[in-house]
Amino acid sequence: MANGHGADGDRDRESDGSGNGDSAAGREAVRVDRVMDGLRAFGANYTEFTRRFAIWLGLHSTDAAALVEILYAEDQGTPLSPARLSERVSLSSGATAILLKRLEQAGHIVRTRESTDRRVVTLRSSPDIRPRAIAFFGPYSERMAEAMAAYPPGEIERFERFLGTLRTTMDALLAHEYEGGGPTPPTP
Repeated sequence: MANGHGADGDRDRESDGSGNGDSAAGREAVRVDRVMDGLRAFGANYTEFTRRFAIWLGLHSTDAAALVEILYAEDQGTPLSPARLSERVSLSSGATAILLKRLEQAGHIVRTRESTDRRVVTLRSSPDIRPRAIAFFGPYSERMAEAMAAYPPGEIERFERFLGTLRTTMDALLAHEYEGGGPTPPTP
C-alpha cells in the first residue's frame, strides 16, 4: 500500500476517462497523496537527523531519540517524567529505565525530584549536553525558521491546525483501531 489508499495501493479516481486523475476528485486525490508523501519524507529526514545526532554523540539511535525528547520538552517548559518519556519513545517502562541509566551514566541527563510529591522524577538534560545539542541542531533550527518565515502567519496557523488534526487522528487510531498491533489481518 504505497500511498495509503485502497487495499492494493491504488486510488480509485474519477477522471475524464484517461485514468490520470484530471477531474476535481482526481486532482484532490493527487494533492492528498503529495501532502502525505511530503509528511513521510519530512519524518524520514527528521529521523535521519536524530540518527546522525546519535552517531555524533556515540549513542544508540534510541538513546539519542530519547535525549532529543528530553531536550525538546525542557525547551517547551514541560520536562518529562520517565513514564511520559516511555510513551514518547514507545518503550516499555523497563526498557526506558535501562535507557535512562545509560544516558545518566554517560553524563547526558540527570534525574531530579522537583515536585512536592517526592516520588515524581523529572528528567533534565545535563549542563554539558545542551551546548552540544545546540551546536548540532542549530543549523536545522535556523533553516526551519527561515523556511517558515517565507509564509504569512495566517498560513502557518492553518498548517498548525492541520498538523493538530492529523496528530489527533493518528492518536485516536493508535488508541482504538490499532491497539494491540492493528486490525485483524484478512484470511487468505
